[in-house]
Amino acid sequence: MAEITAKMVQELREKTGAGMMDCKKALNETGGDMEKAVEHLRKAGMASAGKKAGRLASEGLVDVAVEGDVAAIVEVNSETDFVAKTADFQNFVKGVAQHAAKQKPADLAALLQQTPAGAAANYETLTKELVAKIGENISIRRFAILRAQPNERFGSYLHMGNKIGALVKVQGDAAKLGDDLLKDLAMHVTASAPRFVHREQIPEDVKAKEREIYLAQLADSGKPKEMLDKIVEGKLGKFAAEVCFQDQAFIKDPSGKKSVLKHLQESDPSGRIVEFVRFQVGEGMAKKEEDFAAEVAKQLGK
Repeated sequence: MAEITAKMVQELREKTGAGMMDCKKALNETGGDMEKAVEHLRKAGMASAGKKAGRLASEGLVDVAVEGDVAAIVEVNSETDFVAKTADFQNFVKGVAQHAAKQKPADLAALLQQTPAGAAANYETLTKELVAKIGENISIRRFAILRAQPNERFGSYLHMGNKIGALVKVQGDAAKLGDDLLKDLAMHVTASAPRFVHREQIPEDVKAKEREIYLAQLADSGKPKEMLDKIVEGKLGKFAAEVCFQDQAFIKDPSGKKSVLKHLQESDPSGRIVEFVRFQVGEGMAKKEEDFAAEVAKQLGK
């Protein structure tokens, strides 16, 4: 019998809309045969959401929840922005964020198998029930959890109607790390989309690629190697200031010169940015573009 891999389970889930455990069981019972597994699930009445599950869900919302020393940020997707604005969808997303912060699931598969407080089914089933009610594909795409030590605090910010969200964890004197400061730091993340906290986090392969690009740009300059090396290092420093959170120019500084770290340490000289998470709805997903007239004709069977 073929080995049942996570990729096979995911593929079957996308084809049928059935639960992960149901998909794994179907693959085991059919020896890993994808078509037979689909048929097995259909016969069992578990593939009724198949067409909806196959449709691209690249809209949706981001939400954040904090429970004591744990914070969670989640992204839940829908097919249209119209559905993302409904109370049913918004309440579902908020519930997922609160559950993630309270229960701290290990990964998405674990979260889908958990049952939230007061519910009669797990999130996998609740998602399918919402799909049936709303009539669109709904997907809990991802979440991240941050844990704080006693000398650390969270900041969060949701932007553009919860289309972008950020969580920031800062270490320092709690009395000096006010809510407004922490919110401003998270706001900065939503606006400036840093990739790293500080320069030491930039991977060597990323720096090597930047060096390669800069040297190619200077190839015809005729400058000696020693001068080229200095120019490249200067460009690398500018690159780091653009992609590192604490080195970026703070968005609320009128001069555009004060770094995020300097702004933080004006309030708390011992302040330090520990980590951050930024989610933007649909990032990395190919958004489906269709000709509207063709779509109407397809719906009318023409």
